[in-house]
Amino acid sequence: MKLSSIIIAKNEEANIKRCLESQTGCIDEIIVLIDSTSTDKTVEIVKSFSKIKFEVVTWQGYSKTKQYGISLTSNDWVLWIDADEAVTPALSKELSEFKNSAPGYDAYSLPRKAYFLGRWIKHSGWYPGRVTRLFNKSKVIFSDNNVHEGLLVNGATGKLKYDLDHYTDPSIKHYFEKFNNYTSLAAEELFKEGKNVSMMDILLRPFFIFFKMYFLKNGFLDGTEGFILAIFSSAYVFTKYCKLWELKNRINEK
Repeated sequence: MKLSSIIIAKNEEANIKRCLESQTGCIDEIIVLIDSTSTDKTVEIVKSFSKIKFEVVTWQGYSKTKQYGISLTSNDWVLWIDADEAVTPALSKELSEFKNSAPGYDAYSLPRKAYFLGRWIKHSGWYPGRVTRLFNKSKVIFSDNNVHEGLLVNGATGKLKYDLDHYTDPSIKHYFEKFNNYTSLAAEELFKEGKNVSMMDILLRPFFIFFKMYFLKNGFLDGTEGFILAIFSSAYVFTKYCKLWELKNRINEK
């Protein structure tokens, strides 16, 4: 059995080399889709890898762009990996062994180790943070969510043992560069689902997220970074529901 991987990238010059190098020992075919609006050296870095297949594409949203990436793969089994992620040596070995096995599931989840402001977040509800990323493309499809898209698996999902590294937010500036876009997409997704919003959502949901992450999920053990993460996550939820409220008000005003 051979494995393909798909990666989408936009302005990922700080991450893409690490991501690609981490897969060289276990992935047989790597497909990279680079957003046509990228302005940094992502294309040049990807070009420097002679065996990588890449294409500069017009952005169609997370789900549709990844579905297009899958259509370019030549193997049934695909690893979906983001540009700011990397396969650990232990996971690379596990994937190599997987290629010589008879899979008992159509998809497999991996534990993901997230680095926030340079610190491995061991608590806060973030670890092991399993994500379903290895799948048989003939049996599994992407959901059409605008944000936090996932795989639709019919039946149980298997589990791999070793970590996928996620270099999620190296700086506060980076976090908030994503913040506005992601909260807008999340609010639009809730709006599309017909979700209602009340003042209680705006007041209580953010507080509960902070309390859950920092106290119930032991985020205080993640030090200053754990506190900042809980506060930022609370602000994310607050902003998402405020944007949903705004969308609802615009409709009511028409």
